[in-house]
Amino acid sequence: MTASSTRRTTAARSRLAAVGAIAVAGALMLTGCGDQTKDSGSESDTASTAPLAGKLPQAVRDKGVIKVGSDIAYAPVEFKDSSGKVVGIDPDIAAAMGKQLGVDFQFENGTFDTLITGLRSKRYDIAMSAMTDTKDRQEGIDSDTGKKVGEGVDFVDYFTAGVSIYTKKGDDQGIKTWSDLCGKKIVLQRGTVSEDLAKAESKKCPAGKKIAIEAFDNDQQAQTRLRAGGADAGSSDFPVAAYAVKTSGGGKDFQLVGEQVEAAPYGIAVAKNQTQLRDALKAALDAIIENGEYEKIMKKWGVEDGSIEAATINGGK
Repeated sequence: MTASSTRRTTAARSRLAAVGAIAVAGALMLTGCGDQTKDSGSESDTASTAPLAGKLPQAVRDKGVIKVGSDIAYAPVEFKDSSGKVVGIDPDIAAAMGKQLGVDFQFENGTFDTLITGLRSKRYDIAMSAMTDTKDRQEGIDSDTGKKVGEGVDFVDYFTAGVSIYTKKGDDQGIKTWSDLCGKKIVLQRGTVSEDLAKAESKKCPAGKKIAIEAFDNDQQAQTRLRAGGADAGSSDFPVAAYAVKTSGGGKDFQLVGEQVEAAPYGIAVAKNQTQLRDALKAALDAIIENGEYEKIMKKWGVEDGSIEAATINGGK
């Protein structure tokens, strides 16, 4: 997402491949929802046989769980399927990394703009929620005010995505670029790069033709507002916008307009003082890239164009 804290997002890269159809729910189950009948001995065995378990902090190894703060309403990156299971690109990547580290990644739902605060308060061990890696977030800077609001976080970058605009199908209101939004209303998720872009563009608009921005707690609420005719356009990360266009109303509700902008990496956020955990996550990500599991996940969701070749720490600009 992206933005002021910077949520998911900003991306202007070549368009990602069309989002693939949802795979079988069982393959996408959240790792943390595993067999609860395991005894402590079997859990220890799992950890001891994991090739990268020794890289984790001992406290994390002892718990056997990494708590993940995530806004679980951002299909296809992370969302709940019809049975209530957490599925998507992020949970799949986390599950594959968990096999390398010998721990479960337990996703916990939260609104996007509170995830870094939850990380700071130790409610979560990491935040993984299509969060765009930006310098402001790394340094704890509020992108609206330019003021420092926290110690910042480190990121382990795992994907690349951009930001897209979408409208009701067959009614693009003449919108092709962000400048075309002047004098119009856009809906989006609060705290994302989409919101940052809309605010920045609105400042460029002539007097009396500023962009009306309506921000919501999650992207689904924004889509509902646009679907009901309450706005001229919506914006979100490309994978999410493309998925909404493909699935909402059987593909009859929305259409993408223009090109993606602000290409940037998604990163797993880790507290600045958790360098051992950060480095363990990087090693696990590199391992699944090398063994092919990462690319299988990209292909399953049809987002190969967002793939990376190696994990990077704090690669955001």
